[in-house]
Amino acid sequence: MTSETRDSAAFELDRETPAFYRRLGPGRYAPTVHVQGAWRDDEQHMAPVSGILAHEIDLHEPREGMQLARISFDILGMIPARPSRVEVRTTRPGRTIELVEATMLVDDRAVVRAHAWRLAAHDSEPVAGVELEPIPTPDAMAPWTGSDTWEGGYIEGLEFRVDAERRPGRTRAWIRALNPLVDGETCSPTADLVRLADTANGIAVRVSPREWMFPNVDLSVHLFREPARGWVGFDTRVTMGPTGLGLTSTTLHDELGPVGRAEQILTVRPLPRA
Repeated sequence: MTSETRDSAAFELDRETPAFYRRLGPGRYAPTVHVQGAWRDDEQHMAPVSGILAHEIDLHEPREGMQLARISFDILGMIPARPSRVEVRTTRPGRTIELVEATMLVDDRAVVRAHAWRLAAHDSEPVAGVELEPIPTPDAMAPWTGSDTWEGGYIEGLEFRVDAERRPGRTRAWIRALNPLVDGETCSPTADLVRLADTANGIAVRVSPREWMFPNVDLSVHLFREPARGWVGFDTRVTMGPTGLGLTSTTLHDELGPVGRAEQILTVRPLPRA
């Protein structure tokens, strides 16, 4: 990342807490340096933000037998690295299908809005089947230093394994976070996976982020079963069109196999020069 895109007077983030966030109260969080964004020092990376929204959705009116099937995020602007508040409400209640909305606010301004479908669990084992291809295990891939490509505290707090045959626009990789989502709290395996899903846009870059910007303005995660906790696998393709649009498409995995899909729409433009 070049100095033109990084803020020279960054907000002073907590460097002591070994987690992405410290809880300040119900729905209120203080970000640590481990959420620091890739484009600016004074922003939160979308990956941990999506995790904290998923965590708050998990905590909202939980019911036995309900499972998160899809969660989509709209990024409403830069996410300042300052104390945040999450508001959650059920917008479509139901006995077996419900829609929940969560909004993160910073300084009383909405910065990210999430919508999650929770569906009732049923026994579908007799018809279960997966057509998505598995990927090699983490042990079969080589370590990769993400901070060689990206800056920011979020990237520095991740461990990567990548396919030796990776190329611009196409890679398979495994990622795990070195720190928990919230200090002193255990989150669901689903929130643990969601907090890493946005990283897909940074592991198969088609062009150098030192020359081009290609941030995503949304993230949508679809799951067909609850993930297992641990490494999260990415089978990712990045497509860029000729008029400033791009798409990052990923099959998500846990160590048991494919678990769902993620999509991100990108705005592609040359990096501004001073």
